[in-house]
Amino acid sequence: MAVGELARDLPVSRPAVSQHLKVLRSAGLVSDRAAGTRRLYHAEPAGIAALRAELDVFWDQALAAYENIVEQEEQAK
Repeated sequence: MAVGELARDLPVSRPAVSQHLKVLRSAGLVSDRAAGTRRLYHAEPAGIAALRAELDVFWDQALAAYENIVEQEEQAK
């Protein structure tokens, strides 16, 4: 989608959407291509998969830490 199309359905300005897309592009989560005078953006599956893998590790660690806290509290009773 083009920036204007994305911004139309979001509660932020078009320049804000452009800035977010710039960050997402630098992170490898989206890419863009020229289409006349517009730039069309699309999700990068490899970038999304890498983000998903990082989030899975984060949540696994967070849940393990929470489990340890709960177990310690149960043992203290």
